[in-house]
Amino acid sequence: MPQGAGPDAPVFAEPWQAQAFALAVALNERGLFSWSEWAAELSAQLARPGAAEDGGDYYAHWLAALEALLARKGVAEPGLVDALSASWQRAAHATPHGEPIRLENDPER
Repeated sequence: MPQGAGPDAPVFAEPWQAQAFALAVALNERGLFSWSEWAAELSAQLARPGAAEDGGDYYAHWLAALEALLARKGVAEPGLVDALSASWQRAAHATPHGEPIRLENDPER
């Protein structure tokens, strides 16, 4: 866990972290992968070169592990994940402040 994490510290610094966590739990509950598969993939991601020593990128590795398992299981290929992520980014930039971000706001969609 990131440095400074304690019993009173928030578990997630950003909403996307909680969403990635919940998605991994839900996919496990539906039988897409076992917790041992998850632990092995997350460990592999955390061991990759360039990981932050303070653990500040923990949930980025969590997301990478999730994406790797989705690809391995044939659920979502990396190109599809990357294209959808880019579409959400464009939608976010095209959405007026204070309005909900919707995928249909992507000007390239």
